[in-house]
Amino acid sequence: MADLQHWHAMPAPDVLRALDAVDAGLSSAEARDRLSRHGPNELPSKPPPPFWWVFLRQFNSPLIYILAAAAVFSVVIGEHTDAGFIVAVLLLNAIIGSVQEWRAEKASSALQKLIVTRATVVRDGESLELPARELVPGDIVWLESGNRVPADIRLLSAHGLEADESLLTGESLPVSKDAAWIGHDRATLGDRRNMCHAGSVVVRGRGRGAVVATGAKTSVGALALDVTGREAGKPPLLLRMEKFTKFIGIAVLASAALVALLGVLVQNKSWGEMFMAAVALAVSAIPEGLPVTLTIVLAIATSRMARRGVVVRKLAAVEGLGSCTMIASDKTGTLTANELTVKLVMLPDGHELEVAGVGYAPDGAIGGDVAPAFIRACVLCNEGTLHRAADGWHWRGDPTDIALLALGHKAGVTRESLEAAHPLINQIPFEPERKYAATFHRDGANTLCCVKGAPERVLDMCTWANKGGDAARDAMADAAAKLAARGFRVLGIADGQSQPVDAVAAPPEPRGLRFLGFVCMIDPLRDGVKDAVAACRKAGITVAMVTGDHPVTALAISRELGMAEHREQVLSGVEVEKLSAEQLQQRIAGTRVFARTSPQQKLAIVNAARAAGHFVAVTGDGVNDAPALRVANIGVAMGKSGTDVAREAAELVISDDNFATIVAGVEEGRVAYDNLRKVIFLLVSCGAAEVVLVLLAVATGYPLPLLPVQLLWLNLVTNGIQDKALALEPREGDVLDRKPKPPHERIFNRLMIERVLLSAVAMGVAGFALFKVLLDGGMDESMARNIVLALFVLFENVHIGNARSETRSLFMISPLKNPWLLAAAAGAFALHFACMYIPFMSNLLGALPLDLETWGMIAAIALGLLAVMELHKLIRRKWPV
Repeated sequence: MADLQHWHAMPAPDVLRALDAVDAGLSSAEARDRLSRHGPNELPSKPPPPFWWVFLRQFNSPLIYILAAAAVFSVVIGEHTDAGFIVAVLLLNAIIGSVQEWRAEKASSALQKLIVTRATVVRDGESLELPARELVPGDIVWLESGNRVPADIRLLSAHGLEADESLLTGESLPVSKDAAWIGHDRATLGDRRNMCHAGSVVVRGRGRGAVVATGAKTSVGALALDVTGREAGKPPLLLRMEKFTKFIGIAVLASAALVALLGVLVQNKSWGEMFMAAVALAVSAIPEGLPVTLTIVLAIATSRMARRGVVVRKLAAVEGLGSCTMIASDKTGTLTANELTVKLVMLPDGHELEVAGVGYAPDGAIGGDVAPAFIRACVLCNEGTLHRAADGWHWRGDPTDIALLALGHKAGVTRESLEAAHPLINQIPFEPERKYAATFHRDGANTLCCVKGAPERVLDMCTWANKGGDAARDAMADAAAKLAARGFRVLGIADGQSQPVDAVAAPPEPRGLRFLGFVCMIDPLRDGVKDAVAACRKAGITVAMVTGDHPVTALAISRELGMAEHREQVLSGVEVEKLSAEQLQQRIAGTRVFARTSPQQKLAIVNAARAAGHFVAVTGDGVNDAPALRVANIGVAMGKSGTDVAREAAELVISDDNFATIVAGVEEGRVAYDNLRKVIFLLVSCGAAEVVLVLLAVATGYPLPLLPVQLLWLNLVTNGIQDKALALEPREGDVLDRKPKPPHERIFNRLMIERVLLSAVAMGVAGFALFKVLLDGGMDESMARNIVLALFVLFENVHIGNARSETRSLFMISPLKNPWLLAAAAGAFALHFACMYIPFMSNLLGALPLDLETWGMIAAIALGLLAVMELHKLIRRKWPV
C-alpha cells in the first residue's frame, strides 16, 4: 500500500489497484477482514488516567520526598507523634490534589470524538449507511454537502466539491476539490486538491472517493500521534517550585548540621544525641503545611477560573497564564468567529455601504439603499440554506453562500421567496478554473442569469460600452484590489438577460451582463477580542497570531486588533521554512503575525519563542493547533468548537471559545501566584524564626526553647489554619496593570528574601530573649517554653496580616475583604487557648494557662513584629527593589 503522503500523487486507477478495490465497493466479507487487520476508524487518544494513578502522582514532588524521609527519621529516633503529623499531612495533600485533578479531568474530557459520524458506503455493489468507525481502506464512499469527511479519501469523481479544512490547516475559506488533479509528492495538506481529509466538512457539491487511510493513519490521526508522543513544556509554577524545594532542602540540611555541630562543640553533648536533635529540628523547620496549602491555593484559583469560563485540566497550570510573557493565538475560530460576514458593499459608482452585524445570524442592517437586483443576484446565485427555528438560526452550505443569504435577510429578502418568483433552470457551479458561479432562472418569458465570482472575472463578463468603457472597468478593478488589500474577500456580483437554457445541456458562459457591485466579506473578530488583546498588551504580554491564512488577510485582521501595522511584522510559512532555528529565534521579537503556517512550522515558532526566553501560552481550536498546544508552556484550547485532539493537548480549556476569557484567566493566574507567594512567605518566615530561636539557644548553651512536638504544632495546626485562609485573598489592586514576572525569576527574589530574613530574625531574637529572661529569672523550663509557645502563636496571628501584601500597609487593606482570614486567626488562637485547659492536649504540648499580665506582655512583643514589617514596607515603597 502506498505511503500516506503519496496518495494525492497517484492517478485514480493506480489508487484502486494499490488498495485492491473496485468501483463497486468491497464485499462485506472483505470489509470485515480489513476491519480486523486495520482496526476501527477512530482517533488515537490517551485514556484518562485512573484515580489511583492521579493519587500516586501527588507524591511526585521533591518537597514530598523530604517530608517522607523526615517521617522515617522521626520513627527511627522514636518521635512517633512527629511522624504521625507528617504522614497525615502527606495523605491530606494527596487526597485534596487528586480529587481536584480528577474533577478537572472529567470536566474537560472530550464529549464527542472527531470521527463519530455515519458514512454512505458502497458495499456488495449497493450504497448503504454505516457508522464511520467501520470504514476500512478500500471502501468507496459518497460525499455531499454537509457531510463530515469520515476518513482520508482519494477522490474518484467530484462535482463542485468544496471542503472546509480550517480545523486541519487554519484556512478559513473552503478548498475546491478536483478528482483529476495530480500533485507532486511534497504537496502540503492544504494543496492536495484530489484529497478529502478526515475531520473536514463538505460545504458544497458532491463527490465519490476511495478510503485510503483510517484512524491513526489519517492526517488528523498522525497529528494526534504527534501530540501524544511529544514532551509537554512545564508550567512556570512547576519550574519555580522545583527551584524552591531544592533551596528549602539545602537550607534545612545546613541548619540541622549547624545545630548538631554547635551542640557537640559548645555544650559538649554526644554526637548521637545531637544527631537526633538535628533531625527533629529539620522536621520542624520544613514548612509541612506548604504542599496542602499550595494545592488549596490552586484549587481555589481553579474554582475562580471555572466561574469565569476557564476549565483547568492540571492544577499546576493555574498560574501559568498569569506568568506567560507571550500568547501565540490561532486566528480562525479563536480571534475570529469563523463565520464569514459581509461587512461592506461597494456600488458601481464607488459608493461604499457598511453592513452591520457579525456572523451568520442576520442581525443588523445595510447602511444605505442597495439596488434590489444586487440583493436578488446574491441570494439566487446560491446553494446554501439559512432559516430560523425555535432554538435560533440554522445554516448549511458554503460559508460564502451563507454570508450572502444573511445579507439578503438583512435586506428583507429570502431565497425561498425569490426562487418562487424565479425558479431555477440550470447552473454553472463554481470551479477554481472558472472563478465564478452562475445560476439561470425563469423571469417571466425571459431567462435571468445571476453571477458571482472573482472581481476580474465578473468584470470581464459585463458590458461597459455605455458606462465609461474600459476606463470604468479598470477603475472598478483597482477598487477591488484596494478592498482586497484591506483584508476583505471580494466578490463581484452581476446579472443580465440570457439566451434560453434548459435543465440538461450545459449553459454557455454568461456575457453582456450588468455589473451590480462588490460584496466584501471578512471572518469577523469575536466580541471583546480587541479589548482582550489590548489588555494583554497592557499587562506586558506579547500577543502573536499564528494562522494558516494568507498574509494579506492575517495582516488586515492584526491591524484591526492593533497587533501589527506593517508587512515587516508578518512572517509567512515559506519564510519560516527558510530560517534556521537561531534565525527564527531572532525574528520572534519583531514578528506579530505568522501566516500560511503548517502544524510543524507552528511547533518551530513555539520552540523559537521559548528559546528566546518567553513563557509561551498557545491558544487554538483545531487539530492543526494541537502539537503546538502540547509543547507550549501553557496550552489553551477552545471548549465548544475545539477538537478533542486540541483539548487533550492543552492544560486549560476556554469553555465559551472566547479569546477575551483568556484575560480573565491571566488575572486569576496572577492572583493565584500572588497568594502563593503570600503563603510561602508566611510559612517559611515562621519556620525560619523557629530555626533562629533554636540556633541561638544551642549556640549560647541554653536548653531548646521549643520541643519538636511544639514546633510541629505551630507549623501544622495554628499556622496551618491561617495559611489556608490566606489562600482566599482577593486580588490586590489591578494585577493586569503590571508586567509579568520574569520567566526565570525565583520565588525567593530579593524582596521575598528581605522580608523572610527580617521577620524571622525579629521573631527568633525576640523569642529567645524572652526565653533567656524567663530562665535567668528562675522560671522552670516547661513554663518558659509554654510562654514562648504562646508568644509564637500570637506572632503568627500578627504575621498573617503582614503577609497580605508585600508593599501595601496592613492599615490600607480592609479586614472585611477576606473575612475568612479574621475567622482563621481567631480560630487558631482559640484552639491553642482551649488546649491549655484540655488535659490530653496540655500534656502533649506542655501548654498551661497563663495569667492576664503574661498575655499582655507577649501581645505587646508580638505587635512589635507589625511595626518592624510596616517600616520595611514604607522603605520599599519609597525605594523599590
